Amino acid sequence: MSDPALFKKLYRVLSWTSLAGLVITLGLVLRKSPAPQVPFDPTAAVRVEQKFSAADRARAAGQPSQVQLDPTELNSYLTQNLSLPERGLSGGSSTEQPPAVSAGASVQPSGGANSANPYSPLGGNEQPTLEQVQSAVKDVKVDMDGDVVKAYVIFDFHGKDMSLELDGHLKSDNGYLQFVPIAGKLGSLPLPQSTLDSAVEKMMNSPENREKLKLPNDVNDIQIVDGHAVISYK
Repeated sequence: MSDPALFKKLYRVLSWTSLAGLVITLGLVLRKSPAPQVPFDPTAAVRVEQKFSAADRARAAGQPSQVQLDPTELNSYLTQNLSLPERGLSGGSSTEQPPAVSAGASVQPSGGANSANPYSPLGGNEQPTLEQVQSAVKDVKVDMDGDVVKAYVIFDFHGKDMSLELDGHLKSDNGYLQFVPIAGKLGSLPLPQSTLDSAVEKMMNSPENREKLKLPNDVNDIQIVDGHAVISYK
């Protein structure tokens, strides 16, 4: 015959264990992971503009062209095109804005900060658009290691700054940019691979976002090679 006192005690233990697990998980999610240390160079934006201009001249002359961006140049380009504050190693912002960069593809900023929750693709059914995600983003840093791109994002979640890390591979498929995740963390909490795959697939394949990921007609491919972003033109 079962002992009611034993079941009551077991229930309490399980309840407290679940609560402790929830608190630990919440603590890991809210604890921002450290940002990658990308060297800062105030002349990087100028170099990026010069590289794209050289590629334009080569294409106009009927020659194959390619642009390679190192992590410093890529972060400078993202700072310009995402309208984020320019940052150095210390994380401080600069009042100087880099010059406009002429490129084949750019992300156009949208207004209305904090209008969406970029974490919703990891657990919700309703997928935000790229503009909604971008409006909640407060800082982006990108590092590259071999053929892996490592994105570090600070975003606003109901007034609280949270961090999201995504590692993966960039590739093009039938003229569309694709991202294949291999690892990720929300705050300091590692995310399951199945969650990453599902979230990225839903966001990138949604009708609202797919056309925004289409490569310009003159761009053949974008890859990460030997720690550099390589843009190949037709």
